[in-house]
Amino acid sequence: MRLALEGSQALARAVALCRPQVVAAYPITPQTHIVENIAKLVADGRLDCDFVSVESEHSAASVALGAACAGSRAYTASSSQGILLMSEVLYDIAGLRVPMVMTCANRAVSAPLSIWNDHQDAMALRDSGWIQLYCADNQEAIDTTIQAFRLAESLELPVMVCVDGFALTHTLEGLELPSQEAVDAFLPPYRFSRALDSTQPLSIGTLVSPDHFTEARASHHHALLQGLSQIVALDAAWQQITGRACGGLVEVRGEPEAKIGILTLGSVLGTLEDAMETYAEVPRARLIKLRAFRPFPAEALRQACAGLDTLIVFERAFSPGGGGIVATEVKAALYGQAMPRVVSFAAGLGGRDIPLDAYPRLIEAAAEDGGDFRFFDLKPDQLPEGGF
Repeated sequence: MRLALEGSQALARAVALCRPQVVAAYPITPQTHIVENIAKLVADGRLDCDFVSVESEHSAASVALGAACAGSRAYTASSSQGILLMSEVLYDIAGLRVPMVMTCANRAVSAPLSIWNDHQDAMALRDSGWIQLYCADNQEAIDTTIQAFRLAESLELPVMVCVDGFALTHTLEGLELPSQEAVDAFLPPYRFSRALDSTQPLSIGTLVSPDHFTEARASHHHALLQGLSQIVALDAAWQQITGRACGGLVEVRGEPEAKIGILTLGSVLGTLEDAMETYAEVPRARLIKLRAFRPFPAEALRQACAGLDTLIVFERAFSPGGGGIVATEVKAALYGQAMPRVVSFAAGLGGRDIPLDAYPRLIEAAAEDGGDFRFFDLKPDQLPEGGF
């Protein structure tokens, strides 16, 4: 069914199609419309679900954790400072291997205060043990959300679906919404092998001595690595049902044989694709969409980058005092190969616009000897003195 939907509304519909039994939510821009729309579906009797309004994001994650452990399919969503506030519980959810899904409507982290999009919030949780999938457009956001529930429950790991705030959450467009029958055929009823049962008492999250802690962490790491093949397989299975795929782990677009590549996460991919058509005189690049950031798809990335002379990593986050977050992992993955020159740019921070003419300027800037990491569209003499 093709409908004109705001991104947040589409995400709410996608979640509802997965038949969650508990949704816990606290509002924060730009995520609020997602849970508002879910709440309306529940209030209108269109979704049989316990919708729990809580007093903070920490509580939202805690309710979802408890619900999933008790045997219910659970969901929550948040952004920015909300993600950081619930981070204690997000580490618990991952470490306990509890299957659930949350949407991160990506937004910059304070300070200075910003309500606009970048990826600093999700990147701050990159080592929490959650699977992280990034969506290039709202159709991918719908399809990835549905895939995420099955992925989480097959691996018994939580999945974070990352969607650019405002750029996607507040954009109205025509979208294909799958039928309930199609989703039911793809997603079986919720099952958690260690779900709490009063007739067979057990504990989840007990103290682990140093003799066993490493084993628990190694098991978690191994499960995440198993996710690499599962992400690809589930994307292919969803394509068989709907005719649509989201690109698996890494997807190559643009000019596949180009010697210069641009790697991105999220919605900026669409901007670069449009820019390549607008600026036909500029050399075409191999556009590489990194869909899975955790687990990190090193082998798939090496295949996507084969034959490149230069790889530009164009990301909406960075590590202060370090440089590009994604770029660092890309360099590690490509090390020891016929490695291209890797140039790292932080762009679009705090929602700064990335216009179409960013593409030719990016290609030009990458050719300059300006160091491994730079802030795109910012000259050293433009840096402010002191803070804001």
